[in-house]
Amino acid sequence: MRIDKYLWCIRIYKTRSLATDACKKGHVKIGGSNVKASRELFGSELLLVRKDQINYQLKVLDIPENRVGAKLVDLYRKDMTPKEEFEKNELLKFAKDYYRKKGEGRPTKKDRRDIEGYQEETNETL
Repeated sequence: MRIDKYLWCIRIYKTRSLATDACKKGHVKIGGSNVKASRELFGSELLLVRKDQINYQLKVLDIPENRVGAKLVDLYRKDMTPKEEFEKNELLKFAKDYYRKKGEGRPTKKDRRDIEGYQEETNETL
């Protein structure tokens, strides 16, 4: 089975074209080397898939005939991703936490005036 079809069948990617694009961008590796989307995949191979800034390590257990349900995915692959990969992703979320809440957008004129007023007050006290 082609590797892009396999990644789609085991629900790593939502569409087959997304799986093909990931292969073209070098996000899918076997044995440390990038693979093309058309590469044939065999059982007991180790895949490295980079998705959402996480490096997933997947071992191929079996090849499905077509796309499988979410409950049956573990019959066809074994997830060997270390927990540190997921912990790094959690730390990135905290690093991106700004003083403004998500969705508030950039500062308004009122926010700018408040900031300038605060700066003037602190300069007068010095």
